[in-house]
Amino acid sequence: MSTLTKVLERNIKVIEKNADLTEGRFRLGHHLMPPVGWLNDPNGLCWYKGRYHVFFQYAPFDVEGGLKFWGHYTSEDLVDWKYEGTALYPDSPYDCHGVYSGSALAESEKLHLFFTGNVKIDGDYDYINEGRETSTLHVESEDGIHFGDKEEIISFEKYPEEFTCHIRDPKVWKENDRYFMVLGGRLKGDKGAVLVYESENLKEWKFKHITTPEAFGYMWECPDYFELDGKKFLSVSPQGLKREEFRFQNIYQSGYFPVKEDGSVDERDFREWDMGFDFYAPQTFTDNSGRRLLIGWMGMPDAEEEYTNKTIDEGWQHCLTVPRELRVKDGKIFQYPAKELERLRKEKTILDDEKSIVEVRVEVNEGFDLLIEDIAVTDRSFQISMGGQMLFKYENEIAEIGFSEIAGAGRNKRKAKVSELNNIRILADTSAVELYLNDGEIVFSTRYYPDREDLQLKVKGGKFMGNLWNLRKMIFTK
Repeated sequence: MSTLTKVLERNIKVIEKNADLTEGRFRLGHHLMPPVGWLNDPNGLCWYKGRYHVFFQYAPFDVEGGLKFWGHYTSEDLVDWKYEGTALYPDSPYDCHGVYSGSALAESEKLHLFFTGNVKIDGDYDYINEGRETSTLHVESEDGIHFGDKEEIISFEKYPEEFTCHIRDPKVWKENDRYFMVLGGRLKGDKGAVLVYESENLKEWKFKHITTPEAFGYMWECPDYFELDGKKFLSVSPQGLKREEFRFQNIYQSGYFPVKEDGSVDERDFREWDMGFDFYAPQTFTDNSGRRLLIGWMGMPDAEEEYTNKTIDEGWQHCLTVPRELRVKDGKIFQYPAKELERLRKEKTILDDEKSIVEVRVEVNEGFDLLIEDIAVTDRSFQISMGGQMLFKYENEIAEIGFSEIAGAGRNKRKAKVSELNNIRILADTSAVELYLNDGEIVFSTRYYPDREDLQLKVKGGKFMGNLWNLRKMIFTK
């Protein structure tokens, strides 16, 4: 451990020492969040030696972002979590201006982490075409907690010449007896693309090809390539798409392409992962049971001019989504909360739809799980209101979420086209809400900040079967 690493480790431990993962009006009950400071992309998601590992982009010294480290959580069951501390520090010549995003490869005896090291040269540079060095780095671990020396496996000097300095976020996987890597990039013509590499030993990497359709944004971040139910998909977070009424509603997007037999993708096939205000940079992985799970960042880069987070006053910002199980139906990927999360359920209230309006009081400071099934819309629209703080509305084949001025903190409305509404599940936390429509065909993920600790939940406009559970909080330990 270098002197710099020791100093960084000591300073982080000092500011984390008094951090309580459960204290504060908007501290979350079943979403992973930073002890202090800033969180963004989920990194290094994997199952290794009997535990789930979730690393994340972490800026402990500044609630608004800044110098990036990797924080680290582990769990045996996806329900209760242990904070393992800071896993990676910006302490080498390759990453002195930030340990950027990456992935994990879990093999029988070793856990491999791959990530981007960020270096910004002092001077008058735009840091897009010049002034930035972003090499791909690798570290190993034999226990998933302690990591060895960093090594540069792809130097910034060896990337294809047609790219700008913006190449990052390696995702690595093994296929048969070979290893593959995708990196997100920005071509010099301001066009997003993915670089594909191949290796026999995780040390030497050979550039294979570039994957990009017609112009579709100027930068692709956080690529992920995976196979699900016999079909191959490429997930990316493109920047620079034109915002529309029913799609691309956020400043940046996240979605996936089905991959064709020849390995190409078509921008017309792109489908967004999430239609809410706060979702970006998702990553998937398979666990010991063979399930493919997804976790996303419940935040959005560069959105501060439009909306904000009231947790800044508590000294922290952003969280991750709950783990979601993925499956394919009719060529689309459906997402649904991992089955294990049902263990958080406590008392159940059966909602009686014999009345025209069903009302029940819910404790926001505990969180709740609402499941409404067999929906038959009888009025002009079907609505779920959370004390006027959040309103879900389905009308004329359009699903919409909206927030009050206080609860939204600048967030107003988001929409999605849905031909029919069969069921809806709402996972509500103290300051985060995830809505799953039609078993996860459409998802809305959003931070929100109700001004009361209990709300009157109202459901009206249709026949249905409904259950409401209060949720216990996850156990967070350090």
